[in-house]
Amino acid sequence: MDLILILKTVILGIVEGITEWLPISSTGHLILVDEFINLNVSAAFKEMFDVVIQLGAIMAVVVLYFHKLNPLSPKKNRKQKHETMVLWYKVIFAVLPAAVIGILFDDAIHDRFFNPVVVAATLIIYGVLFIVIENHNERSRRRGMDSLSGLTYRMAFIIGVFQVLSLIPGTSRSGATIVGGILIGCSRTVSAEFSFFLGIPVMFGASLLKILKFGLSFTGTELVVLAIGMIVSFLVSIVSIKFLMGYVKRHDFKAFGVYRIILGILVIGYFMFLK
Repeated sequence: MDLILILKTVILGIVEGITEWLPISSTGHLILVDEFINLNVSAAFKEMFDVVIQLGAIMAVVVLYFHKLNPLSPKKNRKQKHETMVLWYKVIFAVLPAAVIGILFDDAIHDRFFNPVVVAATLIIYGVLFIVIENHNERSRRRGMDSLSGLTYRMAFIIGVFQVLSLIPGTSRSGATIVGGILIGCSRTVSAEFSFFLGIPVMFGASLLKILKFGLSFTGTELVVLAIGMIVSFLVSIVSIKFLMGYVKRHDFKAFGVYRIILGILVIGYFMFLK
């Protein structure tokens, strides 16, 4: 087993664990990092790896929110168990738009949009949107709905429609869904938590799809690389989620918007003048 390959995998796991939850696009960052840290694996495995590594990050949500997401918890009364099931119904309902579009157009999306130019453009566009939306919220001084139980099926579905935008790399799944939640009147905390929960069926489904497409004939090296990437992304995600939830209680998302714009400009500069 190549030590350099392990170190590269660890770096990619760290990048995934940080960027999956912050609204700055994990897929976009993995595409950009791949320009400098190239895994010595087949193209088919790398395509699958970039998706399945996100499953490690998603497991952090399952662990951190296990009680809130578990409808069978003995610590919950009948009403609380019912509310948990309703939350899951809303999550599944919200997942449908991205699931349908993703299954139907997965190959076309990957072939046309998974490149640094698209990543740079979407980083900048959504960075500007973050700043515009937050400035609008400051002027309106609107207090967002701050309870997941207050999220209606209609609101959940609209957030799910915003999730479709994240199929384009550089958009950010968490960024798109959080923005969608804020625009329809949710608080940043509710938007962020519901975004986390939406990621569970989305990434389990996407990972299963990619694994079946790749096949189950992994080499020993491929299994080790996949396991290391998932474990590292899981551990880093624990820290990232806790940081984001603490951050959104005290700050808005304008800093992430500025970061996206700067990164997008740097990407354009790199591919225009340095590469």
